[in-house]
Formats: sequence, C-alpha cells, structure tokens
Amino acid sequence: MTTLPRAVSVVGPAAGPGPPAIRRVGRRRRPSGEPPPLPRHLNASGKWWLALSGGVVVVWVVVWATDNVGWFDAADTAVLQAFERLRSPALTEVAEVAGVLATREAIYVLWLANLLPLIVFRRWRHLFVSIAVGLVVVNTGAGVAATLQRPRPYEVEIIGPWAGFSMPPLPVTVLAAFLLAIVYSLVPAGRKRTVCKWVVCGLLLVTALSRLYLGQDHPTDVAAGVILGVAVPLAAFRLLTPNDVYPVRYHRGRPAHLDVTGSRGAAIVRALEDQLGLLATQVEPFGLAGSGGSTPLRITVKAAGEGESCVFGKLYAATHVHSDRWYKLGRTLLYGRLEDEQPFHSVRRLVQYEDYVLHLFTSAGLPAPRPLGIVEITPEREYLLVTEFIAGAREIGDAEVDDDVIDQGLAVVRRMWEIGVAHRDIKPANLLVRDGRLVVIDTAFAEVRPSPWRQAVDLANMMLVLGLRTDAERVYRRARRQFSDEEIAEALAATRGLTMPSQLRRLLRQQGRDLHADFVRLLPYQLPPVRIQRWSWRRTGLTIATLVMLLLCAAVTADLLRSPL
Repeated sequence: MTTLPRAVSVVGPAAGPGPPAIRRVGRRRRPSGEPPPLPRHLNASGKWWLALSGGVVVVWVVVWATDNVGWFDAADTAVLQAFERLRSPALTEVAEVAGVLATREAIYVLWLANLLPLIVFRRWRHLFVSIAVGLVVVNTGAGVAATLQRPRPYEVEIIGPWAGFSMPPLPVTVLAAFLLAIVYSLVPAGRKRTVCKWVVCGLLLVTALSRLYLGQDHPTDVAAGVILGVAVPLAAFRLLTPNDVYPVRYHRGRPAHLDVTGSRGAAIVRALEDQLGLLATQVEPFGLAGSGGSTPLRITVKAAGEGESCVFGKLYAATHVHSDRWYKLGRTLLYGRLEDEQPFHSVRRLVQYEDYVLHLFTSAGLPAPRPLGIVEITPEREYLLVTEFIAGAREIGDAEVDDDVIDQGLAVVRRMWEIGVAHRDIKPANLLVRDGRLVVIDTAFAEVRPSPWRQAVDLANMMLVLGLRTDAERVYRRARRQFSDEEIAEALAATRGLTMPSQLRRLLRQQGRDLHADFVRLLPYQLPPVRIQRWSWRRTGLTIATLVMLLLCAAVTADLLRSPL
C-alpha cells in the first residue's frame, strides 16, 4: 500500500463539556462462596422433579439388581382391578377418546406442532433443545424398558392397544416430554405459562386415568413415565434456555436485548456498587435500534457533588457469544473467511477484548468513550462493560455534517491505519457528533493488526457514511487531503454489499441512490473488485461437516419417529 507523504493531524479526544465527577464509594470484594449478583439457579420445582427422577432411577436399579417386583405387582394389580370393576360400554368409549393424546399419530402431531413454529420464528436454541429432549427421552425410555422387561398387567383384561414392555410406558413418557417442551419453547413466561402448565397437568392426568381404565399400563409405570417425561425437559430448558437470557416473546425486538428489570436490574445496581463503587439510581435501555449484539444501557449514578450523572453500559451475555459464533460460521459457509478472525469462546473474553480496545483507542488519541471498568453479573454468563456516557451527542445520520466533521471521520481511519487497528463496524449508529466533534463508539468487533483488505473496507464505509449526509464529490475532495487516489480506489474496490453493515445498506437503499457508484465515477482510474467469496480447504471442510451433521440429524429424527409408541 502506498504511503502518504502528507502531514496528517492526529485525532484528539472529543471536545465539549465533560460529565460531572462521579461519586465513588468503597468497593466490596465478594467473599469466597458467596453467590454472584445474579446467580444461575434451578427453581424449587425443577429440583423436586429432578429429585423424583433420581428416586425413580434408584428404584429401577434396585429392581433390576434384585429381579423382584412382587409388591409392586400386587399394589398395581389391586388398583387396576378396581378400575376394571368400573368398566361399562359408555365409560370405555370415554376412556378411548380421553387417551387419544397417547396415540402415535397424536404424538407426531404434537412433535411437529412444536418444531414448525420454532423454525418459523427462528428460535433455534429452543429448537435444538426440543430435539435433544425428544431424543434423550425416547432413547432413555426405550433403553430402560428393554432392560427391565416388565410385562403388561396380569389378572386384568387389557382392552386398549399396547406394544412393547410396560416400564416406563413410552407413549406417556414421550407425551409428557413433548407437552412440556411446547410450554417452555412456545409460551412466554409468566401467567400464561403457569396456566399452560396446569393444562398439561390436566391432560396428563386424563391420559393416565384412561390408560389405567383400559388396563394398558401399571400405575407405577405411568408415574415413572410422567416423572421422567417432565424432569428431562424441565431441567433442559431451565438450564440451557433460561428465560432471563432466552425469553420467549412474539413482539418486535431483537433477542440480543435482555430485560434489565426485576432481579437482573437489582443485580446490576448491586454489582456496580460492589465492584466499581458506583451508586446507580436507574438502569434503562438506551439506543437499542442501533445495537444487535448487546444490550446498551444508560445508567444514572450519583455525582460527586449535588445531582446525578450518567455512565454507559453494554450488557453482554452468553447468548451474544453463541450468536456471534453461529453468525461467523454461517458467513464462512456462504462467503468464506473475510479476514483472519476467530470467534469468541466465552463472554468474559469478549468483554475483556472490548475493554482493551477502548483503552487502545483512547491512549492513541482516537475519539472514543473512556472505559470505566468491567462488572461481573453472573460468572461466565453475563458481564457489563461500563464506559463514559457521551451526553448531548447525536447519531451522525441525524447531525449536521460539515467539512470539519468529514475531516475528523477520515482522520479517524487514517489514525487507525497508523496504530494497526480496524473498527470493522463503521456505520451511522457507531459515529456520534457532539458540539461539532466526532466520537467513535462500539469497538466490540475491532481487530488488531487487520488485513490490508479490512483497513480498506473501513475507509470505504467511512466515506459512504459521510456521503449519506452530504454528497460523494464533497467527501472525495476532502478524502484526497489525507489519502492517495490509489488508497481510495482500493477501498472502493474492496467494499460492496456484503462488507457494509446492514444499517448502512438499509440507509443507502432508502435514499435511492448508488453512492458507491458516485464515488467510483470520481476516481481517475478504477481497480478491479477485490474478490470476497473464496473457496478454501477450511470452507470446504466446514461445508461437508455441516451437510453430514444435517443428514445425521435427519436420520436421528426419522429414527425417533419410527420408535415404538
């Protein structure tokens, strides 16, 4: 890349009135063994169901080891004979209708009724957990039944259809698991979910009474099947899709935006005081429209004197790391690796990296918010990055952009080139203007020692953002003061639809003009477009592995549907 023999001014910090001094109190170190501000826990009901399932497993082991179920058979037979004495043609018809949910066809309909909405609403984590729950319950139930080999009830006439061994009854076990999966993956938490749980309880009770009346199962079989069918999805959904991280909701909004009221809000306030010494009085979402990978917050804290001040917080959770990992995998399969990058494997590393980049930006004189520290909400699951709040700033798409602001934006790119950093997410939402000074925010995707291609893309995206509020000729004229024609031509050759942030692409479409083409027409010469979509051994291997995994999932699902119920 050609070096520029011009004098380039170093970007200074954002001008304007700074925030009032923040009042600090003594920080408190959390003693060993004390739970974190927002502990990860399983509710009491979940613990009870897990305890019951553990008891059932112990009984199964004892029965299998001793090969003696005499007193179980005696008690079960007495109950079934009592039901047999109540039989009549009318009650038999009622029992057959009441037990329809435990038929193969009804269970398959419930299975599809759960999976299809999850696919439509793209609730992938709930979908994968639902599939895993189905596989675990069916295979565990079938394995236990084949091991125990308990026959169907003796001394009682069986007047309903049955297949396989009796302990546990697969239709009842799978029915309980699928009904719970529907409740936890499709029904929002709160009163609606509570009502649905009672409905499921009623459906299981009616189904159990029907099968006992028809003599299809022993009472202890039904109890063990229900316990297994309820405990597995209950534990799986509460641990793998906790509602405070993966809420079920149907209103518009991004899944990355977490609810900061209730217990999480109280945990944030307490953690700010203990870990940073900040006395927070209010925590509220801020600027959600421009954020898709975290939950941005405006936190009101007590100032050193009278009154209050504000700090900015970015709440990161494990779901953001998982989403970033899947996004990068999908992008690699579709387009190849756009640059040398690796996904984050923990939310702690993500927050530490952004905090480091903010320190790097501010120490290099780039106009970025001053980092104030990291707050741990839940170890390895939720962290809060706290920075200076840029009060009175407006997004560049809503601010006045003059030649001075254009020069500042271009100087930011030049300075990042000098220190070997790329922002990688230059869009209107990440460029603020306060009192005529430009401020760069959201450095989560920044890259240290990036490829020349990524540096060129930063320049092109900055020029496009500045051109949204002005025109291509004006921005190009100012860009030639800090960049050579060769560098500008390379930047415009390196960027196109895929490399532009989604917000920038959307705003360009709304304006109805091809700003990129306007810039290209101003160049004295053009460079051939830089290839983005590349096939490599890594991309080929990932594509083959993904196809194999999809085929395996399809085979396992088909095997699940062929299981005896």
